[in-house]
Amino acid sequence: MSGDFKALVQLQAGVISRRQAASHGLPADAIDSLVRSGRWRVLRRGVYLTNSGDPPRAAVLWAAVQYAGRDAVLSHQTAAELFKITDRHDSPIHVTVPVHRRVTPAAGLAIHRSGRVAEAVHPTLRPPRTRIDETVLDMVETAPTFDAAVAVLSTACQRRLTTAERLAMAMTKRKKMRWRVGLAEVLGAVGDGAHSLLEYRYLHLVERPHGLPKATRQARITNVGRSRYLDNLYGDYGLCVELDGLQAHPDDQRWQDLRRTNKLAEHGLVTLRYGWVDVGRRPCETAVQIAAVLRTRGWPGRARACAPACAVRHSIG
Repeated sequence: MSGDFKALVQLQAGVISRRQAASHGLPADAIDSLVRSGRWRVLRRGVYLTNSGDPPRAAVLWAAVQYAGRDAVLSHQTAAELFKITDRHDSPIHVTVPVHRRVTPAAGLAIHRSGRVAEAVHPTLRPPRTRIDETVLDMVETAPTFDAAVAVLSTACQRRLTTAERLAMAMTKRKKMRWRVGLAEVLGAVGDGAHSLLEYRYLHLVERPHGLPKATRQARITNVGRSRYLDNLYGDYGLCVELDGLQAHPDDQRWQDLRRTNKLAEHGLVTLRYGWVDVGRRPCETAVQIAAVLRTRGWPGRARACAPACAVRHSIG
């Protein structure tokens, strides 16, 4: 076999398609003989692993792309796996092909069709896949709920895989986009420093609608040469609001949180800590408490009611 053939097989994690093998001069009967002898293993119809071992994940993904044919790219959850937006090896494998092409359905494959494949594909990464921003937006489009979509956006930005600005620009290139208005607001919050769905909800359910001062998101402080980041720091008033997305902590984590809170006291900071229930179900009561602490720390303002039944109306915050 030629050096070019061997290089192609190596690039594709040991995978070769029948069409590719033929284009490198391998006759059909030779291919069939390699398969019958067990030297090559069929991964998908017309796609082979050129050794007899168990295929690694990379080979499985290459086989999906080769099966789907010309201009096919990994996308959606599978591209997200490769970009480490998700830690899961999802099944089925998601592949996108140009809108004019048809691919015979196959077990374990989810075939998508798009008129923007040439624009969406990453120019250099292999196996071919959609760009990171396109991948994130594909995940958003197929998310079961708005909250799940927000979680995808937040995770991608928190892991520094992309930015809110890049995602907002990518959204403008799509004629149709689920939750476009809401997602634009989310990206604004992410650009403002919100790193999670809980932080986004805090901003939009607690801080802004109740007229609280604007906190610094992910504020960096240093203690004994070590840096840490605070979810929401009201620096002028020495108040830190930490958001805890876990429902419960094991004992060692609970004590770690207490030590962190105590360390903040060394900086003259008071710490309030809230979870999902406080932010999602009792945002008005949470705002009342934060406003009360802010006022004891010198804030000259007052919280405002977000609705006729808002708890702020019955407080002095």
